Amino acid sequence: MLLASLQNVHSVMDAGLDYRALNQFRDMILCTMPNSWPILDYADYGCYCGKGGSGTPVDDLDRCCQVHDQCYTDAMQHPECWPVFDNPYTELYHYSCDKENKKITCESKNDACEMFICDCDRKAAECFARSAWIPEHEHLPSDRCQ
Repeated sequence: MLLASLQNVHSVMDAGLDYRALNQFRDMILCTMPNSWPILDYADYGCYCGKGGSGTPVDDLDRCCQVHDQCYTDAMQHPECWPVFDNPYTELYHYSCDKENKKITCESKNDACEMFICDCDRKAAECFARSAWIPEHEHLPSDRCQ
């Protein structure tokens, strides 16, 4: 589900929603990992990075995706988030990137819902940066994720 957000840009665009929020997440990943290719690297990795998610995460990176998925689920239940208007896949928020230190800051001008979603994305981007990408975990067969 985590990078389903990146993978499903066309679906969001087709639905008439604002896809710039998806690009914010991609840009956060690029802040912490400037030489990465977020859509290619994470669209079909492990059991949770990409569309859907089930089973036991296969490694730390896959666990980052699982935690991000849960964070987005929690955002949909957050008391300050209105489910249709504050969808984590489309909600815009304010953040800054310190490229030299590869540090993301969610800005105080965010409302409570925007801050929650920004923190979901920030924590995931930071988690990706400290987790190894293991080639054998890309394109896992679905029967490995039950």
